Amino acid sequence: MATDIVAQLADSLAKTGVEDGELSYKGQGRKLDDAQSVEEMVKEIQDFEGLQALRLEGNTVGVEAAQAIAKALETKSAFQRCYWSDMFTGRLRSEIPPALNSLGDALMLAGARLTVLDLSDNAFGPDGVKGIENLLKSPTCYTLQELRLNNCGMGIGGGKILAASLIHNHKISSAEGAPISLKVFVAGRNRLENDGATALAQAFKLMGSLEEVHMPQNGINHAGVTALADAMQHNAGLRILNLNDNTFTEKGAIAMAQALKHLRSIQVINFGDCLVRPEGAKAIAESVSEGLPILKELNLSFGEITEDAALAVVQAVKDKGQLEKLDLNALDDEVPLQSLHCIFFFSDDEGEPEDDDDEDEDEDEDEDDDEEDVDEEEIEEEEEEEEEEESTGNKFSTPQSAPRPPDVSSFLSFPSPDKLLKLGATRALLIAQQVDVSDAAKIAEAFLKIASVYKEDNNDVKNAVLDSIDVLLKKAFTSPSFQGYSFVSSLLVLLGLLKSEDKVKPVIVVPGHLQALEYVVRQDYFPKESVAVLEAFMSRNNKALESCGNAKNSLQSTLQRIRSQS
Repeated sequence: MATDIVAQLADSLAKTGVEDGELSYKGQGRKLDDAQSVEEMVKEIQDFEGLQALRLEGNTVGVEAAQAIAKALETKSAFQRCYWSDMFTGRLRSEIPPALNSLGDALMLAGARLTVLDLSDNAFGPDGVKGIENLLKSPTCYTLQELRLNNCGMGIGGGKILAASLIHNHKISSAEGAPISLKVFVAGRNRLENDGATALAQAFKLMGSLEEVHMPQNGINHAGVTALADAMQHNAGLRILNLNDNTFTEKGAIAMAQALKHLRSIQVINFGDCLVRPEGAKAIAESVSEGLPILKELNLSFGEITEDAALAVVQAVKDKGQLEKLDLNALDDEVPLQSLHCIFFFSDDEGEPEDDDDEDEDEDEDEDDDEEDVDEEEIEEEEEEEEEEESTGNKFSTPQSAPRPPDVSSFLSFPSPDKLLKLGATRALLIAQQVDVSDAAKIAEAFLKIASVYKEDNNDVKNAVLDSIDVLLKKAFTSPSFQGYSFVSSLLVLLGLLKSEDKVKPVIVVPGHLQALEYVVRQDYFPKESVAVLEAFMSRNNKALESCGNAKNSLQSTLQRIRSQS
């Protein structure tokens, strides 16, 4: 009986997801043409008390099927989140507006209050925007926080319709004392061009509530960029601004640089492939140096930036304590990258230095050749750093008044055995302090990063890994807000054993992952009910674990033994 229950639980995890008021049919590849094809789905929607979210991504929905689904949604007043990307593959463009109209009308009739509307990867063009026009203008969208329309082919016409709908919504909702406060706007690859971007900028300026704006690859040049820059100044809470692969030129870049001076909450700026040119880069550098206290990422790659402009940017960011990445790839002139890598990563490889062979000659010859990533804080941890800085006189190095503490974030970003050992005797506590123990997904990710450096034949590394994992997971599992079920689900997703409801990229599984997990499941803090779930998934044939045969077999044996004893 227990075996049957575990098998059912494993199957349910791997198939339709029902979590936090959410009903999911994501990625099932269903061809839903008419009412008969959605009979089962309609019943499940009708029977779902308190339905808040419906995932239809990765299926193809015809007009009649959409009407049937809509009918089931008419009574769902608690409904909040539409995850409806990639749901019209193979459909005629003329089918999409009536399908969207039906679904939108149902939500309005239900009195739903949406927080998320995701229709990305539906090539519906301007007519598709017309299909959601009434919905966007209605009270159902007064509460909208995320609007995702990536890769929809809206064009200039669709951009204007969308902007007008948002402006109308803001006007009416403001009159009722609850103005729309859109936080996330995503509309990459939509051919909005200047006119579409300028129209949307008017809506953004009115709302003033945006925290994330993603509009890459839209054919926008300096006129549209300038309009967006003006709008961004009125969104003081903006954290992420991604305008990658549009054409700023110096005019647009200078206008955007002025806008950045008003955005003290900005953390990520992506102006890569935007042709900001030297004067534009210098203007952005000036804004960065004057403010942006919590900046984490700045991307000015492929912007025809010259050496002097690059150095101005480097000087601007060198005192930004939270900076994690600066991307200046494809500089116009030959910039001496080896003299700058101590400040940031120049990378096409997510953090690896451009050229390790050109480092200063008096750098420690015995440095570990396997170290993949060099950043400022690692260099400052080297024993011979002071001598090196004195001899090189590198004017781009960050001045150091006192030794920095061990860098946990560097280890978690790019794990290596050497980095873990360098964290010292307090490594376990430092890691546990760095990771949010209330977030099961982050705990699972941190666990796998630590476990990835596990070495059975190196006791120092082995003990450091197990000690760090022990402290982290004990803290997590004893936290009242921690959800062990979510931790196991996230772990299975990251190991590639469970299909993700979100776009989560699995790790490349190494034996250390399974060896560390075998240790964890034997500990008192690990819930015994999760052992059965892990055993069910480990017993399946999965390509992700093919390279870890011995570690997998050992873990399976341990799981079976623990379950038989309980």
